[in-house]
Amino acid sequence: MSFSAKVKEELVKKNGTARHCQIAELSALIYMCGYMVPCREGGMGLCVQTENEAVSQKCFTLLEKNFKIDTGVTVSDNPYLKRGSVYAVTVNDQEQVRRILQAAKLNVQGEGISDSLCLTDHMVIQNNCCKRAFIRGAFLASGSISNPEKSYHLEIVCQTEEKARHIQGAIWAFDIDAKIVLRKRSYVVYMKEGAQIVELLGLMGAGVALMELENIRILKDMRNSVNRKVNCETANIHKTVNAAVKQIEDIRLIEEKMGLDQLTSGLSEVARLRLEFPEATLKELGMMLTPQVGKSGVNHRLRKLSDLAQELRGDKEVRL
Repeated sequence: MSFSAKVKEELVKKNGTARHCQIAELSALIYMCGYMVPCREGGMGLCVQTENEAVSQKCFTLLEKNFKIDTGVTVSDNPYLKRGSVYAVTVNDQEQVRRILQAAKLNVQGEGISDSLCLTDHMVIQNNCCKRAFIRGAFLASGSISNPEKSYHLEIVCQTEEKARHIQGAIWAFDIDAKIVLRKRSYVVYMKEGAQIVELLGLMGAGVALMELENIRILKDMRNSVNRKVNCETANIHKTVNAAVKQIEDIRLIEEKMGLDQLTSGLSEVARLRLEFPEATLKELGMMLTPQVGKSGVNHRLRKLSDLAQELRGDKEVRL
């Protein structure tokens, strides 16, 4: 089971205790994946369609608990995929449809079009508890979350910009920076920050998924921190080794061209120690000198040896 499916499985079992929260969640489910359908007897019925069986069952439960509507869930093959089914909850009774839309603060525009339902009154999500329920319903209807082992990405796909703005506004109410992007013909509300996705999961009530994601984030942060330190130390080692190799080459050249005995005592002592201890750090070399010299002093002497070697390579006048 994917991480996204785990989150939805947990959220489906999460029910608001207050009726207004249940109505807010139902409103989001209808708003995001509901549409009007013509009835045989005339008039328009309400259909909520989803590819997730658990989500359809939750929609059915919310309708039954809050409106005493006795309807069923129909199953059909998905016309767009070779595998999978489409689950639909349909209400044909005109009075029941009117009561549902009125309570959910949804209005019908046009006939039989999938995006014909619009949110007419924000009273349905006036309270923070209702906003949480509304966001949960929207995510169940058309949301998804990537595997946090690979990346952090949560999104809710909306058919219209208006719907995306409503979802974004509800999320913004909790100081979570949700963004909107146009993808083909859909408007996608998304987040890519791990910390904000964790916060949203908590708001929706997905505590188990939240803890799993947090554990993965902690492990990834630890691995990244260790990798950064290892890379930094490796780079420093390479830098030290390359510098030591260059210093030894310079000293060998000086030894060949003029001999180390021609150097001043300070330079001669550092040169011999570098040849004897090629892997020693500047600090370690300084500790071996008599009297001892700090890192900057050792580095100064090695630079003078490098300058001298450069002069010898260029057949310039040698200055000791």
